[in-house]
Amino acid sequence: MDASVKAVIEQGTLEATSAQELVRWALETFGQRVALASSFSAEDVAIIDMMVKVNPKARIFTLDTGRLNQETYDVMDKIREKYHLAIEVMFPKAEAVEAMVRERGLNLFYHSIENRKLCCGIRKVEPLNRALATVDAWITGLRREQVVTRATVKKVDIDADHGGIAKINPLADWTWEQTMDYVKQQAVPY
Repeated sequence: MDASVKAVIEQGTLEATSAQELVRWALETFGQRVALASSFSAEDVAIIDMMVKVNPKARIFTLDTGRLNQETYDVMDKIREKYHLAIEVMFPKAEAVEAMVRERGLNLFYHSIENRKLCCGIRKVEPLNRALATVDAWITGLRREQVVTRATVKKVDIDADHGGIAKINPLADWTWEQTMDYVKQQAVPY
């Protein structure tokens, strides 16, 4: 990451930036080296709408754990059709899933914290790390009011857990009502 970009992030000057302005800044600053990690939640589809208004070829990736609800696939297809997007779908390594299921069963995560961590590591963490290895910044739909552990999330931060790339949370200061108002006003599939 460029030193001047890192300095801007560390100064916290982007905290007062609106969601749309922050999305524009991210896309203009990082180009094709920034991507949205999308689960196709209301937050994520709102950000997709903002992104394609700046760059119709903006990068969006999703993790397909092999255990997604049909509704997620339906929204993904509606988003793909509406915005003519190529969504990067990251799957877990088949051999690792097969070995895990063979040894511990299909619903192993219900039986212990150890199994839950193993399952998440194989189905989510490893594919996420592969996706993030291709970017200098990533965008998420995290909002401070979602859960207590997100109450202090910054709009832009350095993600030390993923090699010091930028982590951009444009909706950090939005409420659920603001998110849904945006989705409905912009006719975004959700």
